[in-house]
Amino acid sequence: MQDGSARHGSAPRAHPLAPSWLTARRDTDDLEAALLPADAHRDAEGRLVIGGVDVETLAAQHGTPLYVLSEADFRARARSFREAFSAAFAPEAEVDVFYAGKAFLSTHVAGWAVQEGLCVDTASGGELALALAGGVPPEKIGLHGNNKSDAEIQRALDAGIGRIIADSLDELERISRLAVAAGTRAPVMLRLTPGVHASTHEYIATAHEDQKFGLSLTPSAGAPSTDADGTPSTPANPYLGSPAWTAASRALQLPGVELRGLHAHIGSQIFEPAGFELAAQKLITFLASLHSAYGVELPELDLGGGHGIAYTEADTPRHPESIAAALAATVKQACAQHALRVPRISIEPGRAIVGPAGVTLYRVGVQKDVQVDAPDGSTTSRRYVAVDGGMSDNARGVLYDADYSAVLASRRVTGDHALSRIVGKHCESGDIVVRNVYLPTATARDDLLAVPATGAYCHSLSSNYNYLTRPAVVAVADGASQVLIRRETEQEMLGRDTGFAAG
Repeated sequence: MQDGSARHGSAPRAHPLAPSWLTARRDTDDLEAALLPADAHRDAEGRLVIGGVDVETLAAQHGTPLYVLSEADFRARARSFREAFSAAFAPEAEVDVFYAGKAFLSTHVAGWAVQEGLCVDTASGGELALALAGGVPPEKIGLHGNNKSDAEIQRALDAGIGRIIADSLDELERISRLAVAAGTRAPVMLRLTPGVHASTHEYIATAHEDQKFGLSLTPSAGAPSTDADGTPSTPANPYLGSPAWTAASRALQLPGVELRGLHAHIGSQIFEPAGFELAAQKLITFLASLHSAYGVELPELDLGGGHGIAYTEADTPRHPESIAAALAATVKQACAQHALRVPRISIEPGRAIVGPAGVTLYRVGVQKDVQVDAPDGSTTSRRYVAVDGGMSDNARGVLYDADYSAVLASRRVTGDHALSRIVGKHCESGDIVVRNVYLPTATARDDLLAVPATGAYCHSLSSNYNYLTRPAVVAVADGASQVLIRRETEQEMLGRDTGFAAG
């Protein structure tokens, strides 16, 4: 069978175009158990149910495409990170978990995070405004950004947020100037680039040298042999003359700046623990060098986020307990080696909390089978299944070649499955939602498809490409749905066009 589907009673056969990790299948039970929110199941009619609400009801009430977010799953994952890290670092240090709002942020979600004992990390003035509007206490907010404007820094100072993560020496100087003018002291963390190359896509690896974020630990060519205050170089300080050391030395002297600690983020969607542990070791060595040179022990250390989640059956994410235990062991050992107290620790999971809690519902439209040359020289077919959304509601495929999975959600079908490619309705050949998935051959127009693990970065990166309106985001819990973000209307979308508005 060229399409790779299976006859009733026979074992499913892999399609010649399928990647090696993709399992040929007759049903999606294992896939759903691994990838969907914890409160998802099938009802007696075979419809997918999330948070007690079936997908047909959700589509009828809110339309498609539709982002669906399980409130219970989000809260459980938030608690899991807080409890795991607090236990792993006790009794030596307390831990703050900052929910990375860039993954997905709304006033409701900000409230959930705070109710579960988390802080909220923002990456722009707009995200900061939303967190404040969501009732997040200012002292529980952090502000990131590699190119913060003076207005964004001023808003952070006026609000009295808990930390500003400085990304450059230029920014550090501007924070000082604005804080002095406001008659306050700015709580500052320095974002350092530890030179760790994370095993992830190039565009989401953020701790190697050749990228825009942070202050490098590598000394510049021709760097001076003494600090700004004349402290001589010693073999024990490998960072003297680096942008990171220059910034830290300056931050300890600048008026209006309270240097709270160091921060590093090595990338996103990372499964291997080694990169996180190496970054932690380097930052603690840097803390030890600062203590040796200036006699100060900075009180905080932020180890960032970027922990991977399961988008497909090939992904094997680590549990928060495993992540926390490994990092705590590394930090405690490194601090003991350098005779330092373990600082207050913070982490910044975003995707790992909201990603698996989210599902996107699409309605099936056109289907077609296309003949393709197989690796063995034969000709085979690939099924294209078009849906009513695409790259405007999930840009990760065109940005990172991201892989996803999908299941037929409006009914349960077992038996023959065909290797399929789920594509959007945009005028781009790269408009691919799911590159490779086995869907039932019985999939038909108006069926609902569910794409799991879309809670992170899908709404955040959404656009109006081809003038499609952006989908609604609804939360489901206890058998009811609640609109978190309304579906955009054409009137709202076109209202920014001055000719349309004038008409």
